[in-house]
Amino acid sequence: MWDYTDKVKEHFMNPRNVGEIVDADAIGEVGSLACGDALKLYLKLDDNKELIVDAKFQTFGCGSAIASSSALTEMIKGKTLDEALAVTNQEIADFLGGLPEEKMHCSVMGQEALEAAIAKYRGAPVPTHGHGHEEQEGEIVCKCFGLTDGFLRKVIASNKLHTAEQVTHFTKAGGACGGCIPKIKEIIAEVLGEQKEEAPKRPEKLTNLRKMQLIQEVLENEVRPQLWADGGDLELVDIAGNVVQIAFRKACAGCASSGYTAKFVEQKLRDMVSTDIIVEEVDGQ
Repeated sequence: MWDYTDKVKEHFMNPRNVGEIVDADAIGEVGSLACGDALKLYLKLDDNKELIVDAKFQTFGCGSAIASSSALTEMIKGKTLDEALAVTNQEIADFLGGLPEEKMHCSVMGQEALEAAIAKYRGAPVPTHGHGHEEQEGEIVCKCFGLTDGFLRKVIASNKLHTAEQVTHFTKAGGACGGCIPKIKEIIAEVLGEQKEEAPKRPEKLTNLRKMQLIQEVLENEVRPQLWADGGDLELVDIAGNVVQIAFRKACAGCASSGYTAKFVEQKLRDMVSTDIIVEEVDGQ
């Protein structure tokens, strides 16, 4: 059984904004019954046609799909269209206190529906990635779910995915016959290579506050996702000057290779923050 947060359970049992807006200004549809998930999102705008004053949804899917759709509608009401477009699938999951990684595709579907609704309203090309659409953006990679390479690249980059299993959790790609797994791995390698080339250079001078902020950002965005891929994790315990204290969690806790992992973390922080950083492993209890 999935380990759902209380907030996920609440939005599943008592979903907000379920239904149809008859005079909706924008409607976005994603998914299909054949894929097992489908979502239709309705938006009502203010008199200036810029602010979202109401949002409702209809969905066919699991508890996570219902909860994610409910959360999305709550999050975007009161936002401008551009502010709503800035909402990420990770923010939808965070609003719910987190989703099991195997259910992250539900939050991605909500983000897709929102993008489709606003693009259609503005007369812009509607982003399509398969899911039963007649026209797709890019080359079909996962034939079982009709997912394209363009869609997969976007999800991999925005969520910093590192394994084919993670891509399956976030998109369903490879979750049926598995025939597209080799291609998914190729796309991951290409995206990671592009991200490496585009990585910003380390600032020459940093204030103590900025150094601490960068350390936290690197740990959250560059280190922890790689540990998650192997079932591990770490916790930032303290930062004192150039000394960063971390504690390993889950599969990394007590691992015989934790010393090597700590060195990896130290080198990553030295590369991206400051060359004088020293990483110390503590129990954090």
